[in-house]
Amino acid sequence: MDEKIEKLRALIDGAEHIVFFGGAGVSTESGVPDFRSKDGLYNQRDVRFDAYRPEYLLSHTCLVREPAVFFEFYRQKMDARGVQPNAAHYALAELERRGKLKAIVTQNIDGLHQKAGSRTVWEIHGTTQKNYCMRCGKPYPADYIYDSPERIPRCSCGGTVRCDVTLYEEALPEEAVENAIRAIRRADLLIIGGTSLTVYPAASYVSYFAGEHLVILNKEHLSYPLDPEKDLEINAPIGEVLSAAVGT
Repeated sequence: MDEKIEKLRALIDGAEHIVFFGGAGVSTESGVPDFRSKDGLYNQRDVRFDAYRPEYLLSHTCLVREPAVFFEFYRQKMDARGVQPNAAHYALAELERRGKLKAIVTQNIDGLHQKAGSRTVWEIHGTTQKNYCMRCGKPYPADYIYDSPERIPRCSCGGTVRCDVTLYEEALPEEAVENAIRAIRRADLLIIGGTSLTVYPAASYVSYFAGEHLVILNKEHLSYPLDPEKDLEINAPIGEVLSAAVGT
């Protein structure tokens, strides 16, 4: 383990354009459940939602057809306002401050990277930190849906105020995707952390990487092709690994 940490530190020191591509495993160390693991959001039984498939509850169809159900689930399961960043988030923010890390591409929607101080974050699945009216587009703050006394939060125009999260059946945000791919293409070191690389199309963006070194940080081994001479995989908690390699 120490030898791998040293190798990661050397790769970071030698890189000039690092990009981090992260998934749910980055935030689980802050207490945010992932979606598909045995303890994940989709496997947490709640009798109020037993009649629904988890994917349906976070779908565009549910939002439109059964908005009261959608917002009840969203308020109960997606509220990350009290969650704090962990060692991984702070280590990445530090790398950006040093000028090493050029961008974070995240599948997470909790806003913890920004909370830790990161600036260039491309949220390819959207964010719970922004809301907007489905009718007029008026923006609303992060707390609006949670604090609204109405079961279905309303805009001043009468439209429904929804989260800026990409739901099932919706296209990923074009600007974030374009910038994410551009960043990955430019990277000389790509660090992948906390993702199984099975959620598409997001996972396919890794294929745009053409740089020198690829690093995978994940608690479990990923069957992803690596060059043992140039690349690195560390199966350990991401926060522990990054804080040790960065020195935070």
